[in-house]
Amino acid sequence: MARMTSTPRPLLNRRLAEFGTTIFAEMSALALSTGSINLGQGFPDTDGPEEVREAAVRALRDGRGNQYPPGPGIPELRTAIAAHQQRRYGLAYDPDSEVLVTAGATEAIAAALLGLLEPGDEVVALEPYYDSYAACIAMAGGRRVPVTLRPRDGAFRLDLDELRAAVTDRTRLLLINTPHNPTGTVLTREELTAIAALAVERDLLVVTDEVYEHLVFDDVEHVPLASLPGMRERTVTIGSAGKTFSFTGWKVGWVTAAPGLVAAVRSAKQFLTYVSSGPFQYAVAEALALPESYFTAFREDMRAKRDLLAAGLAEAGFGVFRTAGTYFITTDIRPLGESDGIAFCRALPERAGVVAIPNAVFYDHREAGAPFVRFAFCKRLEVLEEATRRLAKLRAR
Repeated sequence: MARMTSTPRPLLNRRLAEFGTTIFAEMSALALSTGSINLGQGFPDTDGPEEVREAAVRALRDGRGNQYPPGPGIPELRTAIAAHQQRRYGLAYDPDSEVLVTAGATEAIAAALLGLLEPGDEVVALEPYYDSYAACIAMAGGRRVPVTLRPRDGAFRLDLDELRAAVTDRTRLLLINTPHNPTGTVLTREELTAIAALAVERDLLVVTDEVYEHLVFDDVEHVPLASLPGMRERTVTIGSAGKTFSFTGWKVGWVTAAPGLVAAVRSAKQFLTYVSSGPFQYAVAEALALPESYFTAFREDMRAKRDLLAAGLAEAGFGVFRTAGTYFITTDIRPLGESDGIAFCRALPERAGVVAIPNAVFYDHREAGAPFVRFAFCKRLEVLEEATRRLAKLRAR
C-alpha cells in the first residue's frame, strides 16, 4: 500500500504569515554590525529628567511596585493621567473607570483592537502606518483598509474624500495617528472635525494614537479627537510616557475613554501582560505633573534637532518633507538618483555609516512608499552633526 504524504502545515499562524522580523530589528542589527549611527529606530540616546529617574529609584527602594501593581494601573498614575487630560485639553476622565495603564502604547493598540473588533470587521487606517497596526488588526481577525497620506506642498496630507470613500457598511473602526509616524504630519483641526463628523454619521469607533502629543512644532496645534463634538463616547485615546519623557524602555502607556470602551480594552489587556512597569508607574505619575517649562524646553530641544538634521539632509541632496510633529523626518531619495528605499537603506551603512528606515515597510502597497526614507532626530546634537557630515558623502558621489 502506497504511503500517503502531505504538505507540512506551516508553523506560523496564517494571520501573521505576512509579518516577518520587524524592520527596526533588522536595521538596528545592521547599525551594530557596521558601527553606523542609528537614525532608524525612534529612541533617544539620552535619558529623560533626572527627577523622574530618581522617582523610579525611590519607588524601588520604598518597595512600591516591586510586586504586581493593580491591573488597571496604580491609582496615583491613573489620577495623574486624568489630571493631565483635564489640564491640557479640558477632557474630564474618571481615574477609576475611564483610565487604563498599559505596557506602552503598543500594548494599548493591541488590546484596543483585540477588545473591540470581531473577525471580518474593517479598520480604516492612515497609511503609511506604524507596523504594529497591521499586525494587531490581523491578530484580531480584522481587515485593514488603508487611506494613504500623499505628498502635497512639502508635507504628507490626508484626502478627506478618499477617507469617506473607504468607509463601508463593514467598517467598525477608524485608526487615527496624529502627530503621525512616520510622516511627521499633524492633522489640522479642520481635518479632525471632518473625521469626527464621519465617525458620528457612520456610527464608527475611533482609536487614536497620540503618543507624540507633546512634540508639535512651529505653532502647530495638537487637537485630541476626543475633544471634538460627538467623540468623547466613541474614542479610545492612547498616550505614552516613553516619547514625552525619553524613557522608552519603561514601557508605560495608557488609554483614556468612556467606561464601556475601557472595559472592552481591559478585557483583552488582562490576558496580554496583565500588569507591568510597577515602580515606573509611580515615576510617570510624578512626570506628568512637571511644570509647563519642562514640556516647552523638551519641544524646543527637539525642534532645534529637527532643523539641524533637516538642513543636513537637504545639503546631502535628499528631498526633505516638513515635519510638524514627532521626532522623524521623511525624505525623498529620488533627487539622489535612487528609487528603492529598502535597497537604499540596506546599503546606506556601508556607503555613509548611517542607518535609516525605508518607509515602504509602513505601506500595504509598497510601491507607494518606495522612494521615501525616515530618519530619527531624537539624538544628541553632536551625533546628528556627525551623521550629516557622513551623509554629505552621498552628494559628493
